[in-house]
Amino acid sequence: MGKAGGGKGRPDLLRARLERGMTQEEAADAVGVAVGTWGRWERSEQGIRPHSRRKIAAVFEAESAEVEQWIEGWALGETSSWPVAEYGDTSTAASVKSAALLWRYEMDESRRHVLAALPFVPSVLAGWLTAWNYGSPPQAIAQRGNRHTVGQADIDQINEARKVFSSLDDQFGAGLVRPTVVRYLDSTVTPLLRGRYDDRVGAGLMSAAAGLTWLAGWTAFDLNQHGQAQQHFGQALRLAKTGNDPLTGAWVLTTMTLQALHLDQATLAVWLARAGTDTARRAQASPRVMALMLAREAWATAQQGKAAETHDRHGAKQVERLLVDAERAYAQGTTDSDPAWIARYDEAEFKAQIGRCWSMLGEHRRAADCAEAAVAEFGNRFPRSAQRNRLHTAEAYLEMGELEQALAAARAAIPATKALTSARSTDLIRQFAGRLEPYKGSMMVREFRDHLNHELAA
Repeated sequence: MGKAGGGKGRPDLLRARLERGMTQEEAADAVGVAVGTWGRWERSEQGIRPHSRRKIAAVFEAESAEVEQWIEGWALGETSSWPVAEYGDTSTAASVKSAALLWRYEMDESRRHVLAALPFVPSVLAGWLTAWNYGSPPQAIAQRGNRHTVGQADIDQINEARKVFSSLDDQFGAGLVRPTVVRYLDSTVTPLLRGRYDDRVGAGLMSAAAGLTWLAGWTAFDLNQHGQAQQHFGQALRLAKTGNDPLTGAWVLTTMTLQALHLDQATLAVWLARAGTDTARRAQASPRVMALMLAREAWATAQQGKAAETHDRHGAKQVERLLVDAERAYAQGTTDSDPAWIARYDEAEFKAQIGRCWSMLGEHRRAADCAEAAVAEFGNRFPRSAQRNRLHTAEAYLEMGELEQALAAARAAIPATKALTSARSTDLIRQFAGRLEPYKGSMMVREFRDHLNHELAA
């Protein structure tokens, strides 16, 4: 494992041992490791795995948080924005330290629930956006860890792992894949970040780590753990800044936009969406990237303006202009400069997002057409996306007063809802069922609700 603590040792771990009157040999024997291993731990020349940390806590009769402070040099903060603290420090050492601590707490059974219970904190976003937009990446990314020399093969491995994990997430939902993602971050990515690399490799490593951290955030989002998701998105943004990778940063920002939309934080969504669009534009992003950014900005703008309710034609025109620009960019096709992550946002996903915008504008027929086209293209490749768009189709038909077609579309979404380990997917179909309240006297509605409750209970 890579060097931790920047070569300054772990004085707090040494102090804890001495306070208990133990020699290195006695401490090593009590924890069940070789004395040489304990010595390397105290000198910060070797990482300490989760099961060993738990043993130290038991032997020293200490709380897990206290042991983390001895090892990592800092502890759980007092604010709900922890652990993405001091975001303005984008040095390699600071970014690696905060990332490693976040992933370590994910693996600590006694502390994992703290992350899962964190609330979404809107107030931290202003600081993150300021740091992203106006902060400077470090002049040097290189790190001189004394254990593993990191190369391009290590970076490729992280990127391939993200693709595999993302595919599993698409097929089965976040509940299945998320534990594996965070375990990989802690056991594989942390030692690499603490290894030895030059500026070029370091930049690639930061980008790869940002991409996998994005996935940790995405899977938390899919499980409705929104504070936890926010922590990982913030950490991904920080790693992207450290690696001077604006395209990965734009990807993170547009996903944060989606989370804000889901939480009905429309104003925040607009801020995040515009930051993503501006970042991509400054980086001279490919047309496909710009299409995604513009479509997401259109969605956020539409939700903020609520044009369907307010009949605000000026706001509607603004959304329509963004949609025209997005469609024009998408029509330019793929290019060699497309980042790997944009491949997931294919024509089906693009149509789905355009459909959400039309729905917000009250154009429910167009929204239904987009959602149905997306479902046809998703097929069995992306069951969660197909499920979501079947429900968007159902919502559009319900808005048009076509109850039978709405129920048929929603009924078709039930099997995927059962199969997916996705809290967000379950919430969406329950929300649709709640919108049927004005029709509760209908036999069709009663049958649909009974069928839904039976299937989800099963």
